Amino acid sequence: MKAYLAKEKLELVAILATHHHPDHTGGIAELIAAKRVPVHGPKGEPIPALTHPVGQGDKVEIPELAASFTVLDIPGHTRAHVAYYGLGALFCGDTLFACGCGRVFEGTPEQMLESLSKLAALPDATRVYCGHEYTLANIEFARQVDPDNATLKAREEKARQQRAAGKPTLPSTLGEERATNPFLRCAEPVVVESANKYLGARVADPVRVFAAIRDWKNRV
Repeated sequence: MKAYLAKEKLELVAILATHHHPDHTGGIAELIAAKRVPVHGPKGEPIPALTHPVGQGDKVEIPELAASFTVLDIPGHTRAHVAYYGLGALFCGDTLFACGCGRVFEGTPEQMLESLSKLAALPDATRVYCGHEYTLANIEFARQVDPDNATLKAREEKARQQRAAGKPTLPSTLGEERATNPFLRCAEPVVVESANKYLGARVADPVRVFAAIRDWKNRV
């Protein structure tokens, strides 16, 4: 990250952490050793050098960028995971991925689905900046759950072209996610039916559908 900042001639002015996992926080100590900046992150999670613990409804102001973000509590992946929403953008860490979602490590399926539903309620045009470039693998799984979704098929073609050109697939938009992401579509009949086939049982409750397809994704 330090090398990237130097290469792009960028100045670090703040750090916004979404959760405590080391692939998201492991570089904080090195960054603030070079320059002391505010470190925002969720209350109740062990974030190195945290200076500004935040939770639901808090505001994060970055005056150098004339930017303001609202904090959303989105537990499930971790106990106190948060997201930052502002300027038409959502920074959601490992809760919502492009065409997927994070594993449920410290929370429950109920919490994770509630968190995803909270994010899905934001405007269609919201740009989604997630924590990892997992899009193609997520789309491959989504095609198993929702095989006749023409919008999903078109998204796969676009993503393959982007990756072949060495470009990221991110950000996506919430409109795209609602149309193609099976974890935001747990009440859709085709997703319910796919969950039932995976379970070998009849379920309809969205939480049970979500838990089934998340378990399915864990195993592929």
